[in-house]
Amino acid sequence: MTEYPTLTDQYKTEVFFDISADLFFIAGYDGYFKKVNPAVCHLLGYTEAELLAQPINTFIHPDDLERTAQARESVKKGNPLLYFENRYLTKSGDVVWLSWTSTPHQAHGLVYAIAKEVTQRKQLEEERNKLLTTIRKINHDLKKITYTASHDLRSPVNNLLSVFELLDVSKIEDPETLDLINILKLTTTSLKETLNDYVSNISHQDDLTVSVEKLSLTEVAQKVLQFIPLQSNGTKVTVNLNFDAFDTVSFNKVYLESIFINLITNAVKYTQPGVPLVITLKTQMENGVHQLVIADNGCGFDIEKVKDKIFGLHQKFHQHEDSHGIGLYLVYNHVTDMGGQIAVSSEIGKGTTFTITFK
Repeated sequence: MTEYPTLTDQYKTEVFFDISADLFFIAGYDGYFKKVNPAVCHLLGYTEAELLAQPINTFIHPDDLERTAQARESVKKGNPLLYFENRYLTKSGDVVWLSWTSTPHQAHGLVYAIAKEVTQRKQLEEERNKLLTTIRKINHDLKKITYTASHDLRSPVNNLLSVFELLDVSKIEDPETLDLINILKLTTTSLKETLNDYVSNISHQDDLTVSVEKLSLTEVAQKVLQFIPLQSNGTKVTVNLNFDAFDTVSFNKVYLESIFINLITNAVKYTQPGVPLVITLKTQMENGVHQLVIADNGCGFDIEKVKDKIFGLHQKFHQHEDSHGIGLYLVYNHVTDMGGQIAVSSEIGKGTTFTITFK
């Protein structure tokens, strides 16, 4: 007849205590360990005899002694301890973080505890907090720079506007000169408004959401076109606006103006020699989705070579002296910050098309 082990023999708790990878402790209300498992000895570098011979406070990081003592007093009053974290010192002097779950047995004056080492997680948290602190400082510095630049630029802009007010255009008979003066005045006024919008927009950057308002694509496009030089290779640039599909969008005003400015000026900048530039701005509906399309017949580029870099910072695909690789980076971030998407298609000698899908 086969003999089977008894339940007591089959499930010996001592075996579980000895082989567990978690850290098991039995501590007395007197502040000494009464028993620890091998995992504790392996982590801290002490023998069990060494751990049991000294007060528990001997192994705790000095900076954590006070709050650990407070937690211990709470446990001794019969309150279980959950998710408590503190630092221990190993025999070699290293610091390890432990996360505790402790249950008291008041009748025996003992505390039964399980701990997990969370040193790596705490180090990652510390690195993340340092990074966040650095990012906040950089963000603060960038805001300060932008505020300063906007403020300092507004003074000469206001001076220019004052000059236009003092200028007696009645004495100027040349129609072309009058047109140029009017363009300069409109451009300067628009620049002042843009600077004010930038400052206002930055002031709200601490909000969780970017300010959004109902905007007319026609009005924003026409405003932007007033101060973009629509001349390329001595030839007037043709701009076609067709917002029949829809004209109103919910968007951030500064972002939308920046998108128009960057994509239109890029088209003017990269015109094909000898080919009159035509820029088309239109809206369309694709499967119920609102899209804005900005296309040109400029020099274009090899999309296969640059498709993974096109919206990256300081990425340049032409050797133009005024190319800085920032415009498309800004456009991409404006669109995605508003929950939209942007796609681009281009072919050398045939032009470029940007398709913005609104949220």
